[in-house]
Amino acid sequence: MATAPAPVTVAGTVAMTRRRRLARTARRVGYYLLVILVCAVTFSPIYWMIVTTIRPVTANLRFPPQLWPTAIDLSAFRALFDHEPIEQWIWNSTLLSLMATLICVVLAVLGAYTLSSMRWRGRGAFAIFLLMTQMLPEALIIVPIFKIYRDLGLRESLPGLSLIDAAFVLPIGVWILKNMFDTIPKEVQEAARVDGAGPFRVLFQIVLPLTLPGLVAVGVVAFFYTWNEFLFAQSMIGDDGLKPASVGLASMISMLDTPIERLLAAGLIFAIPPVIFYVVMQRYVIAGITAGAVKG
Repeated sequence: MATAPAPVTVAGTVAMTRRRRLARTARRVGYYLLVILVCAVTFSPIYWMIVTTIRPVTANLRFPPQLWPTAIDLSAFRALFDHEPIEQWIWNSTLLSLMATLICVVLAVLGAYTLSSMRWRGRGAFAIFLLMTQMLPEALIIVPIFKIYRDLGLRESLPGLSLIDAAFVLPIGVWILKNMFDTIPKEVQEAARVDGAGPFRVLFQIVLPLTLPGLVAVGVVAFFYTWNEFLFAQSMIGDDGLKPASVGLASMISMLDTPIERLLAAGLIFAIPPVIFYVVMQRYVIAGITAGAVKG
C-alpha cells in the first residue's frame, strides 16, 4: 500500500533554504580564496623583485629577509644607467620587435587571405603543414639557420634577426587571421568582385577593415615573442651596440659577480614597454583572439 509523502513543513523549508544559502556562500568564499592564492603566487616574484630593487643592499643581505622595505634606495637604477647601456638595449629591442611585427602582420594577411578566399590544389595540406611548423623547437633548427645567415652575411643585423622572429610567429598569425577571414560572408566579397573590384581591393577595402581586432592580436603576439626571444638573438648578435635587451640582461650575469640589484632593476625596465603595449591594445587582443579561435 502506497504511503502519502510527508508534508513539507515551514521549518523544513527554511532549513533547506538556509543550507543552500550557506553552501552558495561557502563556494563563493572558496572561489575568492583560490583567486587570492593564485594572485599571491603569481605576483609574489614581481613584488620581491621591486622590493629588492628599491631598498639598500644591506637590507637585501639581512636574514630573515624583510617583506616590506623600511627605506627607499634607488641607487640600483643609477648604477644600472651608469654601467650598462640599457637605453641602447631597449631601443634595439623596440626596433627589432617593430620590424618583426610589421613583417609578420603583412605576410600573415597575405597568407590567411590566400587560404581563406582562394581555391587551389593542396590548400588544406599546406594549412596543416603550416601549423605543424609550430612544433619545431628553436634549438633543432638554429644550427642550419646560423650557417645560412653566416654564408649570406646576415649575422650582426637586426633586420636579419627580425626575419627569423617573424617566421616563427607567422604560422599562428596566419591561422588567427584565416579563421577571422572565414567569418566574413562570401556574398560580401562576391558583390565587390561583381562591381569590378580585384582581389587586393577586396582585401584592403572590405576584409581588413572588418578584421582589425585580428590584425592587432597578431601584431601583439609577434611583438611579445620578438621582445622576449633570446636564443636566436644570442646566437646571431655579438655586437654590443646591436644587442637586444634580452641578450643584454643575460650578459650581466657572471660566474664571479652578478649585480643582483642592477639585474632586477634592468628586468623591471625591460618589462615596462610590453606591459604598456598590452594595456593599450588589450580590448583588441581579446576580441581578435576570440574571433579568430571560433569559426562561424
